[in-house]
Amino acid sequence: MNDHTKLHFFASTAEPCSYLENRKAVSAFANPHMDMDMETYDELIQHGFRRSGGYIYRPHCPNCQECISVRVPVRNHQYSRNEQRVIRRNRDITKVGWNGKFREQHFDLYQRYISSRHSDGTMANPKKSDYHRFLICDWTDTMFTEFRLNGLLIAVAVADVMSTGLSAVYTFFDPDYANRSLGHFAILHQIEQARSRDLDYLYLGYWIRGCEKMSYKNRYKPLEGFINDQWIPL
Repeated sequence: MNDHTKLHFFASTAEPCSYLENRKAVSAFANPHMDMDMETYDELIQHGFRRSGGYIYRPHCPNCQECISVRVPVRNHQYSRNEQRVIRRNRDITKVGWNGKFREQHFDLYQRYISSRHSDGTMANPKKSDYHRFLICDWTDTMFTEFRLNGLLIAVAVADVMSTGLSAVYTFFDPDYANRSLGHFAILHQIEQARSRDLDYLYLGYWIRGCEKMSYKNRYKPLEGFINDQWIPL
């Protein structure tokens, strides 16, 4: 494990917040020039950090604490009626896990998804290099789960396998199948994956109260948030 006395953190420059209007966002990054490993990453994620590509970060805004790192205690999760309906709706889907390598078919689906959902944002018109920087990392234990309908790839869920749980990195899907609630279904499947691996949590990244883009995370019960340096029920 890396010596944490040598693990330095750097603050990004302030940028317009992607989630709250009239706010500036600042992130704290673990030293990007040091060799990261799964053991250090594992400890940092339990302290509210998250991964984007090979960078480990968490919000560090001077005058705002709205971003809350959240996780689902999967052993205690009880499926709601809505979640049971989503599972039944997608019972004809097959699921296969792959290691975290680049696959052309995944990237093609990613491009379609971004074009449909984020065509006017910073993620628009992604190149292979953008995809690599965002999702591919050579030191993580990452799993790409394919969701196929009659052999057709319709969704991919990316998750890191930690010692305490899975960390949901990103999910993208075919916009033609949006009525299947594939993003929701992917998280429900990851809850089951964590359980089958005898893990305790599914880490969902950051949730902001009142932010519509992140409101879906609050539907999973029970849910814990990292507040004042401790995990507490929300």
